[in-house]
Order: sequence, then structure tokens, then C-alpha cells
Amino acid sequence: MSNKPRAESRERATRVVVSYPADLSEWGQSQLEQSSFRAFLRKTRDEARIGDIWEEFVDVGCCGSTLDVPLRVERLEGGDLIGEETELEYEACGVEGSWRVQSEGGPKRA
Repeated sequence: MSNKPRAESRERATRVVVSYPADLSEWGQSQLEQSSFRAFLRKTRDEARIGDIWEEFVDVGCCGSTLDVPLRVERLEGGDLIGEETELEYEACGVEGSWRVQSEGGPKRA
């Protein structure tokens, strides 16, 4: 007998609240709010646990730099499974973000 939970016994989350870096620009925030980005998260995340950090590529920003944003799961309502009907809500927090490529946080050339 397996100790693994049966998938049909788990519940869908009705709402997942994730935080983003407080220093994220208005442009970056607008990218998170896009319906296509929310749909992307619902399709690429099967489940959520409080404290999970999802490192997500949001879009290409100024001068060809890529914007990678850490999203941290803060709260769940309902279960922990994510589906098409799961509402995603954002809030700002103290997690630091960074522009890749043209910042010190980006890759270094050899």
C-alpha cells in the first residue's frame, strides 16, 4: 500500500496569493497582471505550498535585458492544487528582484 496521497482526494485552490519584489517597476507589475501570464502560471504550476518561490521570466525589458521575478506563495485558499479556475492575486513584499544580463545579478562574461 502506498503512502502517496491519491490525486482525486486533494482539493483545488480557489485562490493563491503570491508576492513579488516591492521594487518591481510599474512595467514589471503590468506584465504580471497580463491574463496571458496568469494563464501561464496556472498551466505550469500543478500545486502551491506556502513559502514556495517561483523564479519566473516575465518579459524582455529595456535594452534586451530579461526580467526574472521571484514570486513567493504567501497564502492559499481551498486546497493546494492549481487549476484554470484558481484565482491568482499579487502583493508587494521585501523580496529583491534583479534585471539579468545588464546588472550585477546577471551572468558574467569570461
